[in-house]
Amino acid sequence: MMRLAARRLPDGYPHPELFVAADVSTPSGTDVVIGRVAEQFGFVDILVNTVGGCDAPTGGFAALTDEQWLRDLNLNLLGAVRLDRGLVPVMIERRSGAVVHVTSIQRRKPQYESTLAYAAAKAALTIYSKGLANEVAPLGVRVNTVAPGFVETDGASGLIDTIAEGSHIDRPAARAEIMKSLGGIPLGRPAQPAEVAELIAFLVSDRAAAITGAEHVIDGGTLPTT
Repeated sequence: MMRLAARRLPDGYPHPELFVAADVSTPSGTDVVIGRVAEQFGFVDILVNTVGGCDAPTGGFAALTDEQWLRDLNLNLLGAVRLDRGLVPVMIERRSGAVVHVTSIQRRKPQYESTLAYAAAKAALTIYSKGLANEVAPLGVRVNTVAPGFVETDGASGLIDTIAEGSHIDRPAARAEIMKSLGGIPLGRPAQPAEVAELIAFLVSDRAAAITGAEHVIDGGTLPTT
């Protein structure tokens, strides 16, 4: 049985009774999630942290205030840290569990104009995940990261529409502009959310029982090196 936590219930989510409305970028929101899990299930076998995002203004490093830095660190790093602190100890007691943190290729290819704090937070999440993996692997818990590139989520689709409207071009041309800004995608298209989900599902399954402490990039070849 799967429990989902987010700020609001996604449209069409089939199991609203398993949804927890909580902001895991805050200590209190994380405590709500941990408390609900303990109350209903007692433990989790799998923990996937997909929380992330950035609303920083453009203008490079000088435009990022302390408040913006703290907001991005709380959303993209500390939420995962707090959830792990609350849920992984029970995995250790049971000597069984799998954790996946969703990071970003920006941790290796930062877009400095507006998402530098986001990129830095995701880089920190990657390093933290590696350290956690090394600590808990002997205790039966596996930790991996998934680093997506351009994924055509609902939010990305909205960005495509905005670029198309603002530049008076069609959606394929607007999509191509985003890919160009990333240095190109050899595959010729962004990844789809379901493709990222399939990778995560593999990593938390028994088929990946020997995989831990690893970063898994899914970006269509965007990063020029591995």
